[in-house]
Amino acid sequence: MIGKELIRNKLYNEFIKPTNQKKNFIGIEIEIPIVNLDKKAVDFNIVHKITEKFKNQYSDFKSDGIDYDGNIFSLKNPETDDIVCYDCSYNNIEFAMGKEKDLFTINERFCDYYSFVKESFEQYNHTLTGMGINPYRQYNLNQPIPSERYLMLYHHLKSFKNYQNLPMRFHNYPEYGMFSSASQVQLDVHKDNLIQTINVFSKLEPIKALLFSNSVLLGEDNDLTCFRDILWEYSTHGVNPHNIGMYNVDFKDISELQSYLESLNMYCVMRDGAYINFPSMNLLEYFQKDYVRGEIYCKGNYREIDVKPMLSDIKYLRPFKFINLTFRGTVEFRSVCTQPIKDSMCVAAFHLGLKDKLDDLEEIITTDDVLYHQGYTATELRKILIHDELPSFLNQKDLCNLTKEIVDLASLGLQERGIGEETFLNPLYARIKNHANPASEIKKLISKGVNLEKIIRDYGNLDMVV
Repeated sequence: MIGKELIRNKLYNEFIKPTNQKKNFIGIEIEIPIVNLDKKAVDFNIVHKITEKFKNQYSDFKSDGIDYDGNIFSLKNPETDDIVCYDCSYNNIEFAMGKEKDLFTINERFCDYYSFVKESFEQYNHTLTGMGINPYRQYNLNQPIPSERYLMLYHHLKSFKNYQNLPMRFHNYPEYGMFSSASQVQLDVHKDNLIQTINVFSKLEPIKALLFSNSVLLGEDNDLTCFRDILWEYSTHGVNPHNIGMYNVDFKDISELQSYLESLNMYCVMRDGAYINFPSMNLLEYFQKDYVRGEIYCKGNYREIDVKPMLSDIKYLRPFKFINLTFRGTVEFRSVCTQPIKDSMCVAAFHLGLKDKLDDLEEIITTDDVLYHQGYTATELRKILIHDELPSFLNQKDLCNLTKEIVDLASLGLQERGIGEETFLNPLYARIKNHANPASEIKKLISKGVNLEKIIRDYGNLDMVV
């Protein structure tokens, strides 16, 4: 049994203390669906060939992850910390760009890697596209990458049938990590601004739903524009609702944030290089136990094993909130779907531009009566705004004006950086003007009879390099 004070101190050292450093870097991770245009499963042999081709083309990249079959699933450049890897399965490629101080540097390298990989796939009638849900997911083999992390994750997600008498329902897509894709941003945030950053940005989630939604579950649930929210909330990650979604509280200070961290659940640890899954449980409960019964993967099967909790297990705490604290002293924004590829930098530009405009942003939200202060929480508003139709209490024109005011503030924040990064916000102004987002545009095009393959190709085109 480990005392609460030791746990609290460990949480502080892992999550809060790193924010004492004054840095100002940007990190971007973009997950992108791979699509077989023959309407067949993505050919993993082709994926492995292209991985090797990329490694030969970009000789600074070194193997950083090899699966149980001997295939590379992650490559890393030690000079830039750029990582090109596969996320959850070989149906989903990820470009995790090393930290930089400006978006242009990141964009240049991303465009270079993306163009090479996409052109390589197109030689085999495969392609990449900028959608939050793989539009050809029904054809794919939903198999996790045979590695410790991804086998553990899939095993956890498949365990939903083991949870009984919970005040929630589960969807039937435990493989959703293999067909859903996100655009994530990490920003350095100093401890002095940490609480305000989480409080204010949490309230922005409804606006972000309007601007960035891009995950339609084609053929199954066409009503939602950001089905990714549902996939996370109604999975085993959502057994404890504090582990996913929004915070739904305004933190007064760091102590309250620490208490929130104590309310999170754990579901895995690692021993001797192997992951051990166990039923999702509150971390304080976990550390009060002498032993926890879990399951470990061994030679194709799972067997039961008892694990003794150790304080160092805090590093396996894996919340998937819209806004996450990381061990690196960054705040990770992870609620946004992958965007049409030509617009990829607009996500980071939006968050970066607002990061140092917290007082102004808070003033906009505090005084607004178009969206906020109408009897709904920010979480409820987000759930409303990922649907097609606006409810009667919302006026579309007024909502667009509010959204533009926020994007204008982001633009001002970028202008004050003096680099010209505000140009990356142009796609958002177009969306506001057209009362649209990428998901609603997909649905509109399909309703007009536009071929899905054309949409896939258009959303994957990198025809605007800023």
